Amino acid sequence: MPTRILGLSAYYHDSAACLVEDGRIVAAAQEERFTRKKHDSAFPRHAVACCLREAGIAMRDVNLVGFYEKPLIKFERLIETYVSYAPNGLTSYLQALPLWLGEKLWMSDEIAGELEGYEGPILFGEHHESHAASAFYPSPFENAAVVTIDGVGEWATSSIGVGRGHDLELIREMRFPHSLGLLYSAFTYFAGFRVNSGEYKVMGLAPYGEPRYADLIFDKLVELKDDGSFKLNMDYFNYVHGLTMTNGAFDRLFGGPPRKPESHLTQREMDLAASVQVVTEEIMLRMARHVQRETGMENLCLAGGVALNCVGNGRLLREGPFKRLWIQPAAGDAGGAVGVALTIAHKVLGIERRHSSEGDGMKGSYLGPSFSDDEIARFLAESGAVAEKLAMPELIERTARLLADEKVIGWLQGRMEFGPRSLGNRSILGDPRSAKMQSVMNLKIKFRESFRPFAPSALREHLAEWFELDVDSPYMLLVAPVREQHRIRMTEEQERLFGIEKLNVPRSTIPAVTHVDYSARIQTVHAETNPAYHALLTRFHALTGCPVLVNTSFNVRGEPIVCTPRDAYLCFMRTEMDHLVLGPYLLDKAKQPPLRDDVDWRSEYQLD
Repeated sequence: MPTRILGLSAYYHDSAACLVEDGRIVAAAQEERFTRKKHDSAFPRHAVACCLREAGIAMRDVNLVGFYEKPLIKFERLIETYVSYAPNGLTSYLQALPLWLGEKLWMSDEIAGELEGYEGPILFGEHHESHAASAFYPSPFENAAVVTIDGVGEWATSSIGVGRGHDLELIREMRFPHSLGLLYSAFTYFAGFRVNSGEYKVMGLAPYGEPRYADLIFDKLVELKDDGSFKLNMDYFNYVHGLTMTNGAFDRLFGGPPRKPESHLTQREMDLAASVQVVTEEIMLRMARHVQRETGMENLCLAGGVALNCVGNGRLLREGPFKRLWIQPAAGDAGGAVGVALTIAHKVLGIERRHSSEGDGMKGSYLGPSFSDDEIARFLAESGAVAEKLAMPELIERTARLLADEKVIGWLQGRMEFGPRSLGNRSILGDPRSAKMQSVMNLKIKFRESFRPFAPSALREHLAEWFELDVDSPYMLLVAPVREQHRIRMTEEQERLFGIEKLNVPRSTIPAVTHVDYSARIQTVHAETNPAYHALLTRFHALTGCPVLVNTSFNVRGEPIVCTPRDAYLCFMRTEMDHLVLGPYLLDKAKQPPLRDDVDWRSEYQLD
């Protein structure tokens, strides 16, 4: 009988579940995709049900359940921190204490009550061990150094370690309150974005600014050592004992109070973003160099929320000491569900780690639910949608021609992606050659800030012709420059522009995916992991000479990525997308009737 392990991440943000069978990942999903609550932290019961359904089993068939961190140690940090700072922090302490005493201290009972039919033990991993395991065990490397960086787990805020075969050991850690993730989140808060979800906006804003505060950050906020370890000057931060990330001293240091959310972005925010990005990259590089000296490894694996900083990852690849780099696509807390399940499989049970020469163990991160042609047909019939069913070759041909005509297309195929990126199965697609595509997609479809860059999906076999990158980037977690021959040089007048004025200056022959610093956040597309999407890109390339598409997540601002055909159709109808592809069905916006009042448009998973 196979050994099945269910990994869980919950109760903070980005709850998720992962099912591992004999050491192989079978399914993984985030709860937000089902409940339609972005960053949903509730117990991932829909994600669990999805994993069981994909494996064709019931909860009684699961051998072991693991939770991604140790709640009692986390509670210990809460108490010790309060005692250290008392009487400061009483308000935040009184807010947190009832939640802990009511639920989190009794986590085993809480989890057991949710898993009907399961009678086995519930094991608890450590937060950063779960991150490290999620990075190393699915990686394509037999041996590798491992670095994890995030806000905070129990006490650790980052760790370094080494993986060999099915053994993984963490050898050093940094501890709360000194945290690179929390430093970046403090600047996210100060720039007027939401902590734990707006950090990528800061990264996207950085190229519009100059890092004129970087020296000030190193002088006043961060005491950095050669090995990448550092101490934060807590006189400027409020997150340890308060309800905000920064305080009045931080305001005075950077020339005024935090930007109010949704208010006008000024050059200060752009320069702050550029500055904290430079600081973050320097710390990441020093950590990587140190762990390479400590371990002697040629390969590096990354996880933790800071590993989603693809600009920093790109610098690690170009300037760091490692020959190869692999990043867990669900690098944040959701990936902890993967890590704890694999830790139990390999370290606790001793299941041998089997390696595939064809790639990594995440299977392209296509680990969520899929929907059959019949299921899609039933939805279309019940909703009154007008659709045309096509054989795959014709579907690819028609879709590629629409994209070449600058149409914006919603694209739902196969299994849903696990992690924060759409990778060609739940994507909104466009023509990267279009100078207007970025503003159209940001303002009319995504309903988000105009400065936000879009990412290119590129055929792996043509990658090096267009970008200064010669390694796989299947999870859209590496930034690299567009090649010189495709760039458009700025005029003298354009060179004098600064800040957001740079936005509308085309930087390359694929302006929709080229950021203001000539960079791009690249996804490489492979026929082995996604044949349909690869075929679409191949046909678009044949029609246009361009092996690249705009690929952005299939959602609007404030909502999770779509999961079901119903979610996709509703998003399609409420935006200015031109066409929608659901499996073999092609839909034209101009032919759709108004949304019917007699159809319940909530997600199927919200009906129970």
